[in-house]
Amino acid sequence: MNMILPTPISATPNGTTRPQVRIVIVGHVDHGKSTLVGRLLHETGSLPEGKLEMLKAVSTRRGMPFEWSFLLDALQTERDQGITIDTTQIRFRTGSRDIVLIDAPGHTEFLRNMITGASQADGAVLIIDALEGVRDQTRRHGYLLHLLGVKQVAVVVNKMDRVDFSAARFNEISDEISAHLTGLGVAPTAVIPISARDGDGVAERTPRTQWYDGPTVVEALDALEPAPPLEALALRLPVQAIYKFDDRRIVAGRIESGNLAAGDEVVIMPAGKIARIKTVENWPVTPVEGRQSAGRSVGITLDRELFIERGDVISHVGASPRDTRRLRARIFWLHDKPLARGEQFLVRLGTRETRATVVAIEKAVDPGELSSTENTSIARNHVGEIDISLAHPIAADPYSDNPRTGRLVIEVSGRIAGGGLVLSVDAGQRAVPIDIVPVESALRPDERSARYHHNGAVVWLTGLPGSGKSTLARALERRLFANGGSPILLDGDTLRAGLNGDLGFSAADRSENIRRLAEVATHLARNGHIAIVAAVSPSREDRAAARRIADTAFHEVYIATPAEVCESRDPKGHYAKARAGALKAFTGIGNDYQPPTSSELAIDTSALSVSDATDEIERMLATSGILFDELVDLAANI
Repeated sequence: MNMILPTPISATPNGTTRPQVRIVIVGHVDHGKSTLVGRLLHETGSLPEGKLEMLKAVSTRRGMPFEWSFLLDALQTERDQGITIDTTQIRFRTGSRDIVLIDAPGHTEFLRNMITGASQADGAVLIIDALEGVRDQTRRHGYLLHLLGVKQVAVVVNKMDRVDFSAARFNEISDEISAHLTGLGVAPTAVIPISARDGDGVAERTPRTQWYDGPTVVEALDALEPAPPLEALALRLPVQAIYKFDDRRIVAGRIESGNLAAGDEVVIMPAGKIARIKTVENWPVTPVEGRQSAGRSVGITLDRELFIERGDVISHVGASPRDTRRLRARIFWLHDKPLARGEQFLVRLGTRETRATVVAIEKAVDPGELSSTENTSIARNHVGEIDISLAHPIAADPYSDNPRTGRLVIEVSGRIAGGGLVLSVDAGQRAVPIDIVPVESALRPDERSARYHHNGAVVWLTGLPGSGKSTLARALERRLFANGGSPILLDGDTLRAGLNGDLGFSAADRSENIRRLAEVATHLARNGHIAIVAAVSPSREDRAAARRIADTAFHEVYIATPAEVCESRDPKGHYAKARAGALKAFTGIGNDYQPPTSSELAIDTSALSVSDATDEIERMLATSGILFDELVDLAANI
């Protein structure tokens, strides 16, 4: 599969730049695609010196007439003398453009490459045999261009020599294909009569087409507009990793579009947190001065401490991607099992991944037929438009706005099952039915904080079974309540006996258990309470999802008691049962617990008393602005 070209601008030997245009060539193999490409390489001076003469001599020795398609075959086989060419990309130059011509051997292969965004086409050349005219396959090709969103199409009517360069025949074909494409919303930029074999209309007009006053093929390609350069698009920096060096917290990733520099005000999506870039880091020289553009891998530091994780997208304030839990996408399905409504899978978009559910399927298409059907599922190697509900919010752009952040990949059981283009983003939607209207509380947040002397918060205690989570949670609850606050304990086991009683201990059920806990805790926090969650929550990803739900209200406390201490306590007898094989899927024996890497607080209850540990949590809440001074003073006097 082809690599995406990094920019549509290429440098010339004298240092100037030329627009680069990606063009897909569509047409039946017998309609002269290879002949046209060979002729274009020759007419634009893109062949190695002596290559044409050598092939003509070889044809003569073999007693066979020379064909222009031999050029393409030879170059594809040899890949020699600096020619950049492979089975699907051919490069050549016109007067003012660098052309990348994209070809594929068949519908399915071509659609697979294009729909996953592996090759982005700025325009297309649609080839029609003048003798055969507009056939069903030609109409399917037109539909394919519509499906891919290609708007610039130059139609080439080839083999005009087979119809004696008849103007009437050309006009008949031109009218028919123009009407068909226009009906699909794809208006042709030109319809050109040519003979690729003889060269008529390829780079020069000849007397045989004197009745035609439009552009040649080369002129038509020269007139196609390239996509805007990635540097001209809005800043998109998907976060790949966060590193700590000395006292610096470096957020690393590759700039997919736009540019950035120290001092820029940025927003981290989907959370919407705003900061300013303090420095731009790189290796070996750091910090980096000046603006850094698309294609560069950089690290940045911010002027404030924010929770940022892999998959977040950094952009400039006022030009951010949309945060969403719902997407419409056009996908190419690769899995053996057809994709049906209600199916679940993993979606990857940039560096973010999240679980997703198919809400609706429309416009299922068989690439062999290229016509819409009313299928309720998408079969292998078929295409369809689907609505996807996401388990967690992501930052995304429609593909038409930004091709680098508008592509997605679908994974099923650890294997790639499909890919596609984001057609639309429902900003801020959580995929709830349209007849649900959330009702806000009658009380304002400031009324509640005046009553309780604190703001709302989620205090999430995580750690191994027996680490002391529930004991600390109860002590904190008692302390805050005694001081006039409004704490509410949400114990993981307690909620599994009620709200989450329908869930087991599979990975999916564990994730859903944490999601429900986070949703309830966040609702309480938004209404001014301090929700104290005590839950093993072994998965780092699940805890990150809880943090996304609660956003700035989330405060993670890692109860970092050593495993041997936890097992020696064994307050519920779970370790003993697990060792005896009587308790399956028990977290604590093995390496199935993933400790936090950036929690707000870590406490080892084997080294601190319950009272001292509670003091530590209180101090953290006070420092974070959750507890007001009055509540802190009351606690100090107890």
